[in-house]
Amino acid sequence: MSINGRINDRGEFTPRLDRLLDIWRKDATIAESIATWKVSVPQKAQTESIESIDSGLKEILAVQGIQRLYSHQAQAFKLFNAGRNLVAATGTASGKSLCYQLPILSMLYQGGQGNALLLFPTKALTYDQRNSLVRMIPPEWHTATQVYDGDTPAHLRASIRKNARVLLTNPDMLHTAILPHHTLWVDFFRDLRLVVIDEIHVYRGVFGSHIANLIRRLQRICSFYGAAPQFILTSATVSNAREHSERLIEAPVELIDRDGAPHGERNFILYNPPVVNQELGIRRSAVSEGVRLAGDLISYDIQTLVFSQTRRQTEIALRYLRENHIGMAEDIFAYRSGYLPSERRKIERRLKSGEARAVTATNALELGVDIGSMDAVVIVGYPGSVAATRQQSGRAGRKTGSSVSVLVASANPVDQFLVRHPEFILDRSPEKALINADNPLILLQHVRCAAFELPFREGESFGRLGWEQLKGYLEALAELGETHFSRDRYYWSADQYPAEKISLRSTAAGTVLLQLEENGRLTTIGEVDLHSAHWLVHPGAIYMHQASTYLVKSLDLEAKIALLEPVSYDYYTEPRQEIDLTILETYQTAAVPSGTRNLGEVLVSSQLVGYRKVRWYTHEHLGGEEVTLPPTQLLTVAYWLALSETAVKALEAENLWNNSPINYGPTWRLQRALARRRDNYICQVCGLPEQGVEHHVHHKIPFRQFTSAEVANQLDNLITLCPACHKKAEGAVRMRSGLAGLSYVLNHLASLLIMCDVSDLDSHFDPQSALIDGAPVLFLYDKVPAGIGLCEEIYQRHEVLMKNALELVENCACQEGCPSCVGVGGENGSGGKRETLALLSLLNGRSLQL
Repeated sequence: MSINGRINDRGEFTPRLDRLLDIWRKDATIAESIATWKVSVPQKAQTESIESIDSGLKEILAVQGIQRLYSHQAQAFKLFNAGRNLVAATGTASGKSLCYQLPILSMLYQGGQGNALLLFPTKALTYDQRNSLVRMIPPEWHTATQVYDGDTPAHLRASIRKNARVLLTNPDMLHTAILPHHTLWVDFFRDLRLVVIDEIHVYRGVFGSHIANLIRRLQRICSFYGAAPQFILTSATVSNAREHSERLIEAPVELIDRDGAPHGERNFILYNPPVVNQELGIRRSAVSEGVRLAGDLISYDIQTLVFSQTRRQTEIALRYLRENHIGMAEDIFAYRSGYLPSERRKIERRLKSGEARAVTATNALELGVDIGSMDAVVIVGYPGSVAATRQQSGRAGRKTGSSVSVLVASANPVDQFLVRHPEFILDRSPEKALINADNPLILLQHVRCAAFELPFREGESFGRLGWEQLKGYLEALAELGETHFSRDRYYWSADQYPAEKISLRSTAAGTVLLQLEENGRLTTIGEVDLHSAHWLVHPGAIYMHQASTYLVKSLDLEAKIALLEPVSYDYYTEPRQEIDLTILETYQTAAVPSGTRNLGEVLVSSQLVGYRKVRWYTHEHLGGEEVTLPPTQLLTVAYWLALSETAVKALEAENLWNNSPINYGPTWRLQRALARRRDNYICQVCGLPEQGVEHHVHHKIPFRQFTSAEVANQLDNLITLCPACHKKAEGAVRMRSGLAGLSYVLNHLASLLIMCDVSDLDSHFDPQSALIDGAPVLFLYDKVPAGIGLCEEIYQRHEVLMKNALELVENCACQEGCPSCVGVGGENGSGGKRETLALLSLLNGRSLQL
């Protein structure tokens, strides 16, 4: 048998993956759980000749085994030579890098005219691309091709500033260390001909709005030195690559989206884990089923990536895979944030060389780090967007062979909706990347930085921002004593260095080091950001790292150190947290139909209150402990909508208000006790007996579907469940309320209306809020400390938001609710679309028309 497959009875060669896919089709335990199987036909390479390319470049390409260019690579080179800006938005592993590498090589070999600046969102990508470039150029150009980032040794920086022709860095370094000190880079900026911005789909929302202003500052400095560089951008799957590119650089951009790279047959499988309790609708966990499918792939020696949605899931999947494949355990790894850079680089090399048989990862491997091409990808749980799903799936697919990507649905209602409506993910356009470079607070921060870098002349513009608008910002800074006007210019006059106090990502600074004490010495094995430390490395937590488990002995938040010790316990831990929102000040309030709209300052507190111990494999709850850590607090700005008592009564009269607490009736305590006794005080799903704490009693058919408590509480409708199984059962029959549906649609629609990313906003609702005298209230708040103006704009555009929300829900073709409108209920529950529509009708000043 070949290492790549075998010869069948008809003398035909069958690759390993094709053999396994054939087994999956025939194995009833797998086939019955496959909701959708889409096969994309192979595509031949679309190529063009390289005859018109300089002979020196031809030799370079020949050494790399390139005799012809893919059509998108050739188109990019032609557009570059024509002096045009361009964005390459082709598939994963399509050779997008050559779209900018070839122009750089051309610049180096044609008399050495022009410099290039390359921006990458992560350090891993930066070093990966430097290595790729160095392999293609003669040794004498190596010293001129350099990475300049926070890890660059201080003693090398002066030499890089003097000699760099091709500079690879990240936006944060450009922001804090290069542009503010541009006088040290005079020769580099004077000859800057090309700027490359890689993976622009990452630059959206708040982060993208910062980057757009960073590019304004870069272009301003280039103009000062007489340079006008071209831009080459690359993007993964977004629906507005050209529009997004033009908003980032504020200049016309040509779109290249016809992928000329070849690919083999691609299989996309949507897999729904089997039901393990038919009566309650409880399914096997997505992690265990993902591990099972990945295990099949590993057994057939098919290199596999397993994407999980959290760091904990990633480590759990790694542990399961290593324990199930002991002979291959040393060739199976995890990859996520928190690992040391050297460890991540090692895993990347092993993936590329083929040494790594499988890697479980978070979305950290979504970006285009060169790890070669996988044959298979298993995605555990919907990643949250169509674009992310396609990006992760695109990691599978060699040039000519077959590939497979499997999306394993979780019990999450959105995942279950996708199982029922696969067209949502297969046929729907990917999401747009949205930014707002003129957001007042973000813009003010970068005008500060730009004024520090160069004085502003009267009549000058800042990107597309005209002088009249720009002058208002400069005068505001003058009132603060940060600029002063002399003759025809505004000069920076403050003592501080503005860039170092402005985070492009608007996140709290600081990391916690994870250390082991060995032989009297402390060894660092990883790190976590300061905010995540509360949930990941609190005292008593089980921290997982490359399938090894460690007990957190102590966490010192001031010293930013967590001390760990190796353990081999039979459980892992899950944190329990409480979130509280407090209104500190109301800036504005106004009456609206059926309520009031409000704008003000709020304090969002998240506090760890304890943790649960969960047994490996069986997921039994083994009890828990209390932990007291100081709360993490977010002081920000919120918009909130409070409903009037009249509106609630109108909804109640039509049986359209299901947000009030459930009154289970006077006999509930007795019925609950009888059900537990009948079931021998044992969970009827996992068999866990009560251990000092009473189990829950669950309604098989939801209580709200009955007209009387007496009928709903009949013993044959009740079942005893442990808390963990009860949570799963509730997820399957969740009844989404109108207030929950309204929260969902406003949170998503507001981000589109004000051009930010969904992740820049969060929502919170309370049917009986003590903050509003017991009235129902819905909050939308900036997830950035002090806010960045998002909620101010939502407040001003309240009427437009309500109108658009009603139109969106009314025109959605779904029946009960879906991810495109109000969200979805449980697999057997209601999405609350009817209730949400009624609520939106009232908020738009309409009467209830039923």
